[in-house]
Amino acid sequence: MTTNIENNENTIEKIALSYNIDLKNLNLKTVDEVRNIFVKAEINELPLLLDIYIKDVRSSVQLIYKQYFKKLNNYHDELIRIEKMKYFEKKYCDYKYICGIDEVGRGPLAGPVVAAAVILPKDCNILYINDSKKLSAKKREELYDQIIEKAVSFAVAIISPKRIDEINILQATYEAMRDAVNKLTVTPDILLNDAVIIKDINIKQVGIIKGDEKSISIAAASILAKVTRDRIMLAYDNVFPGYNFASNKGYGSNEHLEGIKKIGPSLIHRKTFITKYL
Repeated sequence: MTTNIENNENTIEKIALSYNIDLKNLNLKTVDEVRNIFVKAEINELPLLLDIYIKDVRSSVQLIYKQYFKKLNNYHDELIRIEKMKYFEKKYCDYKYICGIDEVGRGPLAGPVVAAAVILPKDCNILYINDSKKLSAKKREELYDQIIEKAVSFAVAIISPKRIDEINILQATYEAMRDAVNKLTVTPDILLNDAVIIKDINIKQVGIIKGDEKSISIAAASILAKVTRDRIMLAYDNVFPGYNFASNKGYGSNEHLEGIKKIGPSLIHRKTFITKYL
């Protein structure tokens, strides 16, 4: 097994010195010490450390080697995946500010619909960004912080259940998207949208089917919208107990439907969505 990365001896000697590794006698480090070296190492140090410890014949060390060899390969695979997710950003690279837009919350029986607009830097390389539905809650929270830290501009818009009932969910979704764009601190030159074309907005738009899987900008927007809405529904769970909003986020789970039948609708239920359950 090899890392397939060329390293000169001076670079290997440098990293060996920084981790106090004796290249002539690797056994001087215990297995736990070797493991700690890999745990502390930056991703760009792994190829060098792997080139060193491929020569350590201890079976426990070789298990560590295989673990971090796999981690490095997964990292390279992720770099390739992220580059593919920049296809539309590269296609429209002549536009200075490329804005991704997505929404969450069309289908729930309760709670708001939330849209987010995100303009990422042209050289943005936040790994593991993906369609928010494909990520764990923990990973979404981690990526949320990275996105808002690195974004050129971002904004989130929230449309209430009352407003959804007044104008219908489709129009409420358009309204949320328009509001998010209008709240940005810079004006986008082009909008990359998840599937839809937003009405009443005078900016060039590109609707991309399954855009949250194909565009890093749209995926970033989907994460901001999803995290924002989930936080709202977690807070509502404390205000309106009996529906388990913390778990179902307002979608029509069995427990949620039983809650509606037992105690009736809450102030955040969409009246136009629940008539058949009353």
